[in-house]
Amino acid sequence: MTETDEQAAFDAEVRRYVYEHAMTEGVPPQSAVAAAALSCSTDEVRAAFRRLADARVLVLQEGGGEILMAAPFSAVPTPFVVRSGGRAYFAPCAWDALGVPVVLGRDAEVEASCGCCGTRMSLRVEGGVLVESEPGSVVHFALPAARWWENVVFT
Repeated sequence: MTETDEQAAFDAEVRRYVYEHAMTEGVPPQSAVAAAALSCSTDEVRAAFRRLADARVLVLQEGGGEILMAAPFSAVPTPFVVRSGGRAYFAPCAWDALGVPVVLGRDAEVEASCGCCGTRMSLRVEGGVLVESEPGSVVHFALPAARWWENVVFT
């Protein structure tokens, strides 16, 4: 196995751990937590986080090596709260909030608010299908999906 193959295998293991942790704990892990779980150094994990961010798998916090987003999960509180299996998850946006129940494979309640006016919205996902929403609810994307990565935190 070459160094590149080893690095790719390590990055895949870090990615698997990030998502496993987010699904069970509600948020992506800090680098120190991942390092302890994977029996490696924090520097190795942060390097993997950077490579995964370069590949658009993760979004890192500004100025640091910690995770901000591992879509559809957010590492910080947001106005998009998904409740499922007795746990609350934060999503970066409405689109990701609908993705959380899909990733979890469970039904969920989504509490969100309009980015423009702050009006509360409630959604329910059952069996992977949106079955309930506030009358007249609309999810609006200010940018086409092809442009989201121009500034994924704003989008």
